[in-house]
Amino acid sequence: MNRFAGKVALVTGSSNGIGRATGILFAQEGAKVTITGRNTQRLEETRQTILKSGIPESHVLAIPADLATEEGQDKLINETVKKFGHLNILVNNAGTAFSDAEGRIGLDQPVSDFDKVMRINLRSVVTLTQKAKDHLIKAKGEVVNVSSIAGGQQAMTGAMYYAMTKSALDQFTRSTAIGLIDHGVRVNSVSPGVVVTGIGEAIGMPEGAFEKMAKLLESHKECLPCGKAAQPIDIANIIAFLADRKLSSYIIGQSIVADGGSSLIMGMNTLDMTSILTSP
Repeated sequence: MNRFAGKVALVTGSSNGIGRATGILFAQEGAKVTITGRNTQRLEETRQTILKSGIPESHVLAIPADLATEEGQDKLINETVKKFGHLNILVNNAGTAFSDAEGRIGLDQPVSDFDKVMRINLRSVVTLTQKAKDHLIKAKGEVVNVSSIAGGQQAMTGAMYYAMTKSALDQFTRSTAIGLIDHGVRVNSVSPGVVVTGIGEAIGMPEGAFEKMAKLLESHKECLPCGKAAQPIDIANIIAFLADRKLSSYIIGQSIVADGGSSLIMGMNTLDMTSILTSP
């Protein structure tokens, strides 16, 4: 497929996980792609995977950058436009959470952790979108934000700061969608549930701990009704759908929930109520 032929896509957080899968998918479907991340080794792995799938080097720009800095963001926008001439698609995927070394959660977790998560998960999205705005308006482009079901109505005491940033990101998606559609730019988002991405080690979890947790959740229908965690490509396909104006042109300011049914279940609904009511 070449549905993104002639398009230029910038995918943040593309050295691993959802961002990597998205960068690869866009490139394979015809886009020229800027991939970025702080880990140069993992970023190079993404680039090599793209090249090995038959994509010419001229279609891939790998930029190591700290997205939390103005300098890093300027570098991403300026070098992308310099190399490819324009920008059609911005995927704000980079995100993080922090595990407290002492196991503190909720209000007991240091506010310094909140500041760090907010800077990456929300502030960088706002400022990078601001920097990309004029280019996106000129191209009548698309913005796809990667949120999370953690930003929904349910409480998230164990990851409160992370959940707060995703709730705010959802509001940013809605508000910018209305602000930019007058200029021909669409803004939408995807809210994944459990996805095996390799984020565990990046946020301070022991090696393999996140994957172990995902396996546990898969065995509990009250956590994952579909019985399996998502893979990065599952979310990348939704991002591509939202960036494809032929397929999703009438979707404005919405978030597609992709969580295997997790957000539809309340704990009480997983109990066998018939058995409970008929038991002596």
